[in-house]
Amino acid sequence: MGKYEASEIIHVNGLDLHYAAAGSAAAGTEAGVPVVLVHGNGESHELFEVQIDQLTEAGYRVYAPDSRGHGANEPLLEYHYADMAEDIYQFIRALGLERPYFYGHSDGGIIGLMLEISHPGTLGRMAVSGTNLSPAGLDRAFLEEFTEMNEKHPDPLITLMLTEPHIDPEDLKRINIPVLVTAGSNDLILPEETRCIAEHLPQAQLVIVEGADHGSYIAGSEIMGNYLLRFFEADAEIVF
Repeated sequence: MGKYEASEIIHVNGLDLHYAAAGSAAAGTEAGVPVVLVHGNGESHELFEVQIDQLTEAGYRVYAPDSRGHGANEPLLEYHYADMAEDIYQFIRALGLERPYFYGHSDGGIIGLMLEISHPGTLGRMAVSGTNLSPAGLDRAFLEEFTEMNEKHPDPLITLMLTEPHIDPEDLKRINIPVLVTAGSNDLILPEETRCIAEHLPQAQLVIVEGADHGSYIAGSEIMGNYLLRFFEADAEIVF
């Protein structure tokens, strides 16, 4: 069991979501804004232990749900990103969070983009890492490997990754909040996919983490947390 247990449960969108909550917001400062963290495919909120430490030490109140079918939640037979985005939207509303800051890694980034497209103005700022708009945005060798794996041993989470999402880049233009877009220089997301996301967002900043893969600058690393703190605390565009 990780440092931050998903001991809280909330009923949203027809199911129960387990989540971890940590820190106490410092009123009257940027750190008074709540932060929602959403992990990727096959992960859980435990991915963010280091970032939760960093954010709570800076005075933020952090909410880290396990996505439907992940972590402490009951596994499902079928998954769709639209459902997962609606889960997090309802999670935010049910907790009464006003324009929280958001960080999503991989599938978590997809969820964040789809949430803000469907429910504009829900979030105050958003950061996404290793995020794709469609399966075509994934590395070809990765797609081939997981397609073959899924044919032999079908897994609904792998099926999700191989068949969704289908986000129109033009829809990103409707996201009118600051967005930090990051990827590793050795990411499984194609470089042109990451650039496409950043180029279509009206208020995007792009960071490529040299020498990093899809998650090496996130899991057990302070690198992404440091980016988040700078991005969340900035009043204007900053240079990374």
